[in-house]
Amino acid sequence: MRTIYFIEHKGTGLAGEPEPVYKALIIYVLYRLITKRIIMSDDNKKFSGGRRYRNDDITVYWKPSACVHASYCYRELIEVFDPSSRPWVDMSGSTTERIIEVVNMCPTEALTWKWNDDEKNKTVTSDQVNHIKFRRPELIDQLIREPEESPVSVKVMTDGPIVIKGTFTLTYSGHTKEVKDSLISICRCGVSDHQPFCDGQHRKIGFNG
Repeated sequence: MRTIYFIEHKGTGLAGEPEPVYKALIIYVLYRLITKRIIMSDDNKKFSGGRRYRNDDITVYWKPSACVHASYCYRELIEVFDPSSRPWVDMSGSTTERIIEVVNMCPTEALTWKWNDDEKNKTVTSDQVNHIKFRRPELIDQLIREPEESPVSVKVMTDGPIVIKGTFTLTYSGHTKEVKDSLISICRCGVSDHQPFCDGQHRKIGFNG
């Protein structure tokens, strides 16, 4: 579950009028969420500091802190590993066999993989050097199914609110709101009677922004 924090900000605009009292996104959201470099951990805290990417057959783990930029991944398979894209890993870009082959080229534990079929993980041989059994054995206990996080989107509407869609936790002014596969609209005009949420007041005042 992602957590989005809202902070209160009061000030004046160029004409001296109050600015919107809520700045919609703090640095965490802008950097971690929009660039999709989210730090994730499950309830047992057995996996953190990385991302997981799945297709029907395998899960690929990315551990950014272990990357030494050897560039094997995108040099060999840019259709899957493209640093200029977000997300930078597209598991639909090639066959499972080819993805495994390229992940096994990674010289560190930055890229590792496992079968989604738990029985197959029990018979993996040592030539599969970047299987988690050999590169990240601490993840072996995670072979129980983990909930897959759905993406969260953030869109700034012209002359309107900020719309956040997905599954996340919103924290604001000492309150917490759980949002599951839904969307909320956040006020940008500063005159909503239900802060930080939009109530349509921007249309009445002719808000531009």
